[in-house]
Amino acid sequence: MPGMDLLLRLLIAHVIGDFLLQPGGWVRERKVKHFLSPSLHIHGVLHGVLALLALGELSHWPLALIVAITHIAIDLLKSYQNAKSTKWFVADQALHALVLFGVWAWASGYAPAGDLRSVWYDESTLAVILVVLLLTRPTGFFIGVFTGRWSKELGERKDNLPNAGLWIGIIERLLILTFVLGGLMEAVGFLLAAKSVFRFGDLRDDQDRKRTEYVLIGTLLSFGIAIGVSLWARSMIG
Repeated sequence: MPGMDLLLRLLIAHVIGDFLLQPGGWVRERKVKHFLSPSLHIHGVLHGVLALLALGELSHWPLALIVAITHIAIDLLKSYQNAKSTKWFVADQALHALVLFGVWAWASGYAPAGDLRSVWYDESTLAVILVVLLLTRPTGFFIGVFTGRWSKELGERKDNLPNAGLWIGIIERLLILTFVLGGLMEAVGFLLAAKSVFRFGDLRDDQDRKRTEYVLIGTLLSFGIAIGVSLWARSMIG
């Protein structure tokens, strides 16, 4: 991919500006004053300067100006939202990344449209995308339906975090996919062993045999499905 060093410099500049050179007081101030916050504009100008340094040519100042203006606009929008919300944090960083990608594409003369079209017809890439999607909500939904007959009998525990089990399942299945595609099958066994220590140890202490069996069924289903579809994706990649 042409100009990858430029994209990396832009991303490094963004991380420095957003996480290393932004005091907490700036964030708190714009949550109160919004567009009238001086720190909001200083922060945007700082990102413009860092982007210009990353671009490495003074003639690219219009692109740096775009980075500065869009950064102010995105952060202004976020200032009206819950700053501690995960979804708004991810959306904020995704928008910044999208701007940087556009700046990089323009500065390097890279035309990603052709590559994006080629992805649509690449079987290995499509297989991985399909597996990633399947291992998130669909697999969790299937396991929930399959184990539903027992969950009703056991009832809800009061000490569980909301949706924690769902996210644990999604993360573990995506980790399994990563390990299988990377040829690290032993890491899958380590992951299963680690989960057994944390989950089944607590259940054993409670002497709750039914709940232990319930968790074991869900875990084996989750791991089995993840390993199966991950191996299929690996075979598609060749």
